[in-house]
Formats: sequence, C-alpha cells, structure tokens
Amino acid sequence: MPNDPVLQFTNATVIREDRAVLHALTLRIGVGEHTAIVGPNGAGKSSFVRLLTHEDRPLVPEDKDAPSPVRVFGSDNWDVFDLRSQLGLVSSDLHHKFVFGNNEGRVRAENAVLSGFFATQGILRYGTVTDDMRRRAAEALDRMGASHLARRWIDEMSSGEARRVLLARALVTKPRALILDEPTTGLDMIARHSFMERVRQIAREGTTLILITHHIEEIIPEIGRVLLLRGGRIVTDGPKGSVLTPEHLGSLFDAPVAIDEEEGYYYARPGGRT
Repeated sequence: MPNDPVLQFTNATVIREDRAVLHALTLRIGVGEHTAIVGPNGAGKSSFVRLLTHEDRPLVPEDKDAPSPVRVFGSDNWDVFDLRSQLGLVSSDLHHKFVFGNNEGRVRAENAVLSGFFATQGILRYGTVTDDMRRRAAEALDRMGASHLARRWIDEMSSGEARRVLLARALVTKPRALILDEPTTGLDMIARHSFMERVRQIAREGTTLILITHHIEEIIPEIGRVLLLRGGRIVTDGPKGSVLTPEHLGSLFDAPVAIDEEEGYYYARPGGRT
C-alpha cells in the first residue's frame, strides 16, 4: 500500500557461517525519508543491503505470533524479481559484475538499462523487450545525461560513465526506492560530484533514497536521517545533525574525528574536535 513504510525490520538477525552478522535490527524507514546507513568496514552494511533485497533471510522468530522480521513496502512475501523492480540498486559490486562477472559476454549501455526490467546483468533473452521498454530505457539514459553512451560497451567506459548507466538501469522500472551501496567507489572527485548531483535531483523528485556508505561526504543535503552501524548493530539513529558529531563518529571508527559542515554537506577528517 502507498502508506506502508519502505522498510521495517523487527528484531531481524542474520547468521552467516555460525556467526551473527546482523543482531536484532529494529527500524522503520518511511516513504520519502531519505536515510544514510554509515559504518566502517565489517559493520554489516553489505548484509543490511542483502537483507533488504531478500538475498539474505533473517532468523525465523521462535514466537509464531511475533511480527515478521523484514517487511518491504508492507509485505514479507515478495517475489525477488518483483521486489527488484520496486527497489533500484546501484553499487560498485554491481558495476564490477557488469564489467568482469558477466559470463554472457560484453554489455552495451542500452542492454544494461533494458536488463533492469528482467533483474539480470545485461542478459535479455529471458524476456521480451517491447518498444515501450526501449523508449523508457532511452528516457532513463537521457535523464542521466548518458544518451550518447547507449551503443557503447560498459567495459570501455570511464567509471563515472558506467555508474550513470547503472543509475539509469536502477530507475528504468520507476522504483519506489533507490538503494545506493557505496555508490562512488572508484570514481574520481569530478565524477563523484557529478554522480551525487544526479542523485540529489532524484531525491527531490520523490524517490526514497537509502544510502549505505562509510564516506560521510556522500551524504547529500536531502538526506535527513543517519543510522550508525557497528558490529551488526545500530548504535545511533537520528537526525543528521545530531548523529554526525565528533563524539559519535569517533566512537564508530575508534579514532578522533573532526567534523566540518558546509552548505548541508558534512566532512570528516582525522583529528580532534572542531
């Protein structure tokens, strides 16, 4: 239903190799509540994404009357392919799979975007590509300023160009939320800025953003809520200004951290209190 939250975790725990990688997470992210999940390496951020996209499954509650540990858009019974059309995803890992991990061969940008309709990595033979799909793919590429890349191979593009193509792929199904998992890894300063400016426009147009990162400067001004994740647990959750403090981030990263704020952006650097 339209008023259901994007995400609701209730005591959600994930076990991998006999070890809890997420511990009893409880949170709710509402529609339009742009949120950043911040944590160091090994905090459980990737597991958080896989739980959200149903690639990982939580422990089943012992109490049969307990609420479902994971609900996305109000449901705990999604077909994964249907869910992926509602949750756009851009990540450096997905970028790597398109460039290096595709056993079907090289992928052109247009086919990469079209594959968003089928939740595949550039493979189109498992469904019928319609004229409407091609029109929407062209529109998505144009929206990302990437129309000129349509016939280019992804493995011949710069990282910034390829990431814009994957952003078009994530948006081609008009998802209700966009998941950005370490989205600017491997991008230079100019490409990072260009990419995040396009993300800002997407947020202003109404698509809910969930950003997973350990780079504080990726948290765009439109994001108002920040959760700090450490050791698979949420250690702090609240408005951006009250969470991105030297005290909270110093505790998160086990080192003194100084924070600067400018025009809605926050910047962290090693050091004492500013």
